[in-house]
Amino acid sequence: MYNNFKKLTLTAAIAAVAFASQANAGGYQINEQSVSGQGYGHAGRSSNVNDATIVYGNPAGMSFLDRAQITAGATYLNVNSDIKNVNYETFANTPDGPAVGALGPAAPGTNNGDMVPGTAIPFAFYAHPVTDKLAFGFGVYAPFGSKTDYEDDFQGRYFGNYTEVTVISAQPTVSYRFNDQWAVGLGITYNQVEGELHRQLPSEATFNPDADIDSRVDGDDEAWGYNLGVIYRPVPETTLGLTYRSKVDYTLEGNFSATDPMGNVLDADTASLDLTTPETVNFSVTQQMSDRLKLMFGASWVRWSQFDQILVTDSQGVEITNEQQNYANAWAFATGGEYQLTNTLALRTGVTLDFTPTNDNDRSVRIPSDDRRIFSLGAGWTPTPDLTLDFAYSYLTERGTFVEQERDDLLQGAGGTSYSADYKNEAHGFGAQLTYRF
Repeated sequence: MYNNFKKLTLTAAIAAVAFASQANAGGYQINEQSVSGQGYGHAGRSSNVNDATIVYGNPAGMSFLDRAQITAGATYLNVNSDIKNVNYETFANTPDGPAVGALGPAAPGTNNGDMVPGTAIPFAFYAHPVTDKLAFGFGVYAPFGSKTDYEDDFQGRYFGNYTEVTVISAQPTVSYRFNDQWAVGLGITYNQVEGELHRQLPSEATFNPDADIDSRVDGDDEAWGYNLGVIYRPVPETTLGLTYRSKVDYTLEGNFSATDPMGNVLDADTASLDLTTPETVNFSVTQQMSDRLKLMFGASWVRWSQFDQILVTDSQGVEITNEQQNYANAWAFATGGEYQLTNTLALRTGVTLDFTPTNDNDRSVRIPSDDRRIFSLGAGWTPTPDLTLDFAYSYLTERGTFVEQERDDLLQGAGGTSYSADYKNEAHGFGAQLTYRF
């Protein structure tokens, strides 16, 4: 029975990491590396040189800054989820196939929703022009992350009840401006990923949540990647930016354990998995319409089609599971603007359409996400030439989606459960940022 713990839990571990590592196309992406950019929906991410957060947005942009500066801030995300139209069934495996309800009625359970805790996502960047052409910079930020924490008796607990994945990146960066029109930049990223996944497993045919086995895995790894950027200004009023973010290859080493309700460890082992997060391309244009108004448009593409399977091996290198994912390449589009109301106050707004790479057959209770629309407002206040305070608010609403999962390898192969439900997610993001120029 307990060999199933490894298969079920480790499979969920990789899936959760992969879903969380999405960049700019659905899933639980972290876009919060700039509050000034948040105000206009990150529409000018690769082209609008506003402060030191351009270290992340486009490394080429640092050479257009006229002074050394540090930018630090955070965005607090509050996510709300509703779960409706739940269908939860148990079944026994027979020679003729699953026999629904043969194990008796499903044990009582809940579907409260709101399983994503509120989280603050910080960042910090430094940019230093050395000459009028050469600049160096450094940034620390969280590009990817996910957390879902369901209640203990959640009816979908056998498919995953706790997920936490965090990626932290440090990026030294260099930029060189050839002339008033062209600049290039390079950033090297050092990335650390940590993950912890929990799943419950029944120990008796009644599927009583009080008798469930707690199976969990945690693991971490570190890896290197890079960013390339170019900026082109055909005329002073128009800026075009293009940024490429490389794929990052991880090999996560995981520790597995299964514990009964009395705290007894029933099984423990190690396992490893290879994970590659896909490359991303972002293009944006910033157009200065007048002395006070500028408009921005951006598009991002992620090569998610290379993520087609989940392969897990144990400590002996033997395959534990190999599941097909069949992701599709995904796009995101954003448009926004900034209006300089006074010499010290700038107002911003933006709209983003963010499309998911997942498909209806593989969507999980861990990351029950779909296409998004994001509406943003922001403001930048510069009381002195050395100091700017930025604030932003974003409202994210997802298209209503559904999850439909089934496991027939529970209870030593004698039976399993199926779970389906409709999900509706929304989120509120509140950001604050400080920029100081030297």
